[in-house]
Amino acid sequence: MPKTTTTTQFLLAGIAGLALTAGVASAQECTPKHQFTTIEEGTLTVAVTTYVPHSFVDDGGNMKGIDGDIAAEFAKRECLKVKAVAVDPAAAIQYVLSGQADIATGDWYRTAERAKVMSLSAPLYTDQMGIYSKEGFKNVFDLEGKQVGTVQGYLWVADLKAMLGGSLKLYPNSVNMQQDLSSGRIDVAVDGYSTGVVAEQKGALGDVKVNVAAPDQRVKATKEAAQAAFPYSLNAKEFGVALDAAIAEMHADGTIVTILKSYGLDGTAADTGAPRLVE
Repeated sequence: MPKTTTTTQFLLAGIAGLALTAGVASAQECTPKHQFTTIEEGTLTVAVTTYVPHSFVDDGGNMKGIDGDIAAEFAKRECLKVKAVAVDPAAAIQYVLSGQADIATGDWYRTAERAKVMSLSAPLYTDQMGIYSKEGFKNVFDLEGKQVGTVQGYLWVADLKAMLGGSLKLYPNSVNMQQDLSSGRIDVAVDGYSTGVVAEQKGALGDVKVNVAAPDQRVKATKEAAQAAFPYSLNAKEFGVALDAAIAEMHADGTIVTILKSYGLDGTAADTGAPRLVE
């Protein structure tokens, strides 16, 4: 009996040893596609803002959102762990500039001004203009002759002002505009498409429908929407090469379309066109 027990123990120990060896071998099987350095070796440090559905940290401390999922996929393909640091939007860029984060998430536009002080990845997706209406409007000409609201700061504001004049009302944020739309104080609203999808999912829009605005030459943002990117350090050249290569792969294999659709968007924002900067 003791002999049998000893033999069994050896067998179990051997099996455990094999399992451990297999686990180590499995971990070693991940080979990075590129050679580059990150702030913390073997780790992608991400400054994560809260801007649903693009960027947020869930209750478990995990990086989520469209940007977050794309960043996590990049890390996976390059055998990196992810370290998510929740930050205020006003501080995110500084985290990258000061070397506290490799990238930042949060629908950051590729702008000429931003490109002066930091590098910007290849385009992830476009920030599409959305039309919010009870009728389900999709065209800019549907806005004519109506009271229209939009949020300050978007690329389409100047063109809509030129087109609609006094019929356009500006709001400091989406919430106030959505309240006026629901109460009938405005007929139609124009805001980010992704913002509207989130509001729809939460039931905040009632019977209001949100659609991507069809291209119209009078509103440039409907034809060339701003492109979102990951900001990173000007000095991180090899990192940028790897990041852009991964983004190109994710566009080609449909990963980015899948991620967009997983957050309720229709996926067309993945068609970014050639890289460009907002002047």
